[in-house]
Amino acid sequence: MKNYQKPLEYMNNNHASDTLPKYPRIGVVLSSGGGRGVYAHTGFLMALETLKLPVTALAGCSAGALVGGIVASGTPLPDWFATLGKVQRKEFWKPGSLPGLLWRMLYDKGRGITGISDTQWAIEFCRKNLTAKTFEDCQFPFYALAINLDSGEKTIFSEGEIAPRIMASAAIPIVYQPVKINGEYFCDGAVVDFAPTDAICCLHNLDVVIVHHVSQRFDQKKSIDHALTEPWTLLKITDRLLYRNRPWYLSDEGASSQRISSQRCPCGCGAIIIVIEPELPELTWPMTRGGIHVLREAQQQTTELLTPFQAALQTDSRGMFPKVFKACDDNNK
Repeated sequence: MKNYQKPLEYMNNNHASDTLPKYPRIGVVLSSGGGRGVYAHTGFLMALETLKLPVTALAGCSAGALVGGIVASGTPLPDWFATLGKVQRKEFWKPGSLPGLLWRMLYDKGRGITGISDTQWAIEFCRKNLTAKTFEDCQFPFYALAINLDSGEKTIFSEGEIAPRIMASAAIPIVYQPVKINGEYFCDGAVVDFAPTDAICCLHNLDVVIVHHVSQRFDQKKSIDHALTEPWTLLKITDRLLYRNRPWYLSDEGASSQRISSQRCPCGCGAIIIVIEPELPELTWPMTRGGIHVLREAQQQTTELLTPFQAALQTDSRGMFPKVFKACDDNNK
C-alpha cells in the first residue's frame, strides 16, 4: 500500500511554515540527458523550489530518473547539490581493465561483454544518496522508465527498491552493463522514450505537467565526420541513432530558439503540458567538471521562463494559461 506524504514536504524545510496559496496539481517529467542531464535537472528542481511550485507526481527517464528518484525519496535538494559539487567519476563509473576487455574481445569473440562498466558502483552511489529506499515510501508518486531487454518492451517502474531501478533507467548502452531485476535485464529508457509523460499526466488528475527536456538534439547540419573527431565517438554515433526524432511534445525543429512552449494533453484530460528546453553548454561523458555551471544555467533559465507564469501555476493553471504560448524566443529579443 502506497502511503505518499504531502507534496510540499520534499521542499526545503525552511519553507514549511510559509503561508502558501492552494496550488493546482503539478506534475514534473524529467528527460534523459546523460551526465549533463543530472546537473540540469537538479538546477531545474531548485528553480521550482525557489518559485514555490510543489510537485504532486514525478516521472523520469535515465538522468531524469536518477535525479527524480533521489528528490522523490525525500533527500533535500541542498544535500544533493552538495554531493554533486564534490562527486568523482569513480563513484559511479568504473570501467573494466582494458587488457582484460581486449582479451575477451579477441579470444572469446566478445562473448558476455554487455558494457564497459559494471553498474554496482552506480547503484551504491544511488543508495547512499536516497532517503527512502522504495517507491512506496517516496514523498510523492514517482515513476522511472526503462526498457526490458528480454521482451523489448517499455517498462515504467513504480514499486520496489529505487536504486537498481533508477540505475536501470540510466544504464546507457555500451557505457554500462544492463541491470538485472527479478531475473530480467533492463537498460536506458531513452532507447524507447525520452520523457515518460504518459506515466503521470492522466493518472494523477494533474492540472499541469512541466517537462524539462535536456536530451541531445540531432544536428542534421553536422555530418558523421564531425563525430569522428570528438571524444567518445561511439556515444556520439549512439546519440545520432537515439535522437534522430524529436518527441511529440517538442516544438518543430525549425523553432530551435524556442525554449518554452505549451499545449493541452493529447488524451483530452485538459491538463496543460509545459515544455522547457533550455540552451545548455555541453558536458562530455563521464566528465563532472563544468557540471555546476550547467546546473546554474538550468536553474537560471527555468526561473526566467516560469516567473511570468508563476501566478497562474499557483492558482488556476488550466484556466489562466493560454492554449499555446511562446516565451523567451530568441528571435524576439
